[in-house]
Amino acid sequence: IETVGLTVLTVISYYLIKKQNNFIDLIPFFAVIGLAAQRLLPIFQQLYYSFAHIESEYETVVEVSNNIDLKWNEAKYSINKGLWGTSVGGDETLTSNKKLPDNAYPGKITDKKTEKITLEFEKGEICGVNGKELNSVKAIEYISNLCDSFFIGRDIHVGDTIVGIKGRVGFQAGGPQVIIKAHHLLEKHVLTKWQLFQKDKLADFYGMLLHEGQYLDPVMRNIESFMESSQSKVTGSVIVSLYPFRFELEGVISKNDLMNTQFGSYGEKNKLWSSDDAKGFIKILSTQNKIYQNINEKK
Repeated sequence: IETVGLTVLTVISYYLIKKQNNFIDLIPFFAVIGLAAQRLLPIFQQLYYSFAHIESEYETVVEVSNNIDLKWNEAKYSINKGLWGTSVGGDETLTSNKKLPDNAYPGKITDKKTEKITLEFEKGEICGVNGKELNSVKAIEYISNLCDSFFIGRDIHVGDTIVGIKGRVGFQAGGPQVIIKAHHLLEKHVLTKWQLFQKDKLADFYGMLLHEGQYLDPVMRNIESFMESSQSKVTGSVIVSLYPFRFELEGVISKNDLMNTQFGSYGEKNKLWSSDDAKGFIKILSTQNKIYQNINEKK
């Protein structure tokens, strides 16, 4: 490049000197040309080296590109898989009215028959499947793979971001859905009404803070203490039937089941109180309402 530049500069100089008799008048012009060439030379060198490098790699790039089987209708989705499910975003999720097509989700349906499984829980944590002891991670992976073969757990979630923008994302999380629903059913059998009520309220608040990056807030440790305490009796088995695209919770087996027939059967028979006890309970329960109505009926 330097040789070519000097040659061009020499030719221009010779031409101008032959054409102009006064060489002194050309000195400023040559100074400007020389300065410009000095500044531009590194740029031209860089361009030349880049072009030479691209040309040397051209055949490799062509060969690689020819071996890439890229289909836009599949590449337009961003798919991220983790332990707790797979998210799918793109195209339809950028709208409010379109559903994701089946081919946007990973995998293919392989099981079309019913399969019954039993999930084992110990103090609220998944600890086994079908009588086989597994650590929580292995259990989640096993159930997720099984549910994926049935195409269970496909849906679209709409949520709020911390900056106020609403987002829409598809997901395939059959394993987590089955585990969460089974765990919740077991909780309904072993926890009291107010335990369930408070846990649901705190769980929603905890999830919101966690999603917005507030994990280190001290209130999170307080909620975790309550959650851990609430799970001390959540031990037992949950029977689940898997079908293509859906699942059913059949029931639970737990030594801590509060639905104990020795105290009575819902809608059938009670063993703890008489009809007179029921009348007294109604009177006591309605006391505050009676007072309110009596004070305000004349106003």
